[in-house]
Amino acid sequence: MNGERLVRKHLVSLYVANNPGVINRVAQVFSRRGFNIDSMVGSEAHDPSFSHMNIVASGDERTLVQILKQLNRLVDVVHARDITGQDVIERELALIKVRCPSEKRAEVLDIAHAFKCQVADLCENALVVQVTGRTEKVDALHRLLDRYGVVDVVRTGKVLMARGEEVT
Repeated sequence: MNGERLVRKHLVSLYVANNPGVINRVAQVFSRRGFNIDSMVGSEAHDPSFSHMNIVASGDERTLVQILKQLNRLVDVVHARDITGQDVIERELALIKVRCPSEKRAEVLDIAHAFKCQVADLCENALVVQVTGRTEKVDALHRLLDRYGVVDVVRTGKVLMARGEEVT
């Protein structure tokens, strides 16, 4: 490829000390290397002294290797690793608000039912559906509902867990 760098999405899993400023220090490592963070999800771990962070970021493989080395040198980072392509359980949650006059409501509800959504809110001319699943499922539902007039979308980003007895 003659020095070309293939930009793609990477899934990075971190286990960090639950201290103030950790998110900022982690984000700065990505920013300094020109990586765009597409989503970042953090939550307290089983041990409340620590947190799990899942980051989806766009960039090239060689730069990601450097980012991981830098992340693993940060005091608050217990471990950081690229889990792109690994067999993990991943989910995303989204709330999608759709314009929905009464004459289209049955169609929209049929689509929501096919995607195993929950109706989070319903009013005269709009409804909000809640969908959980892989990112591809959320994207597909968003595309289908777009023709009815998506008003707003809020997404959590990816949460993930290692399969089996392996610790995330």
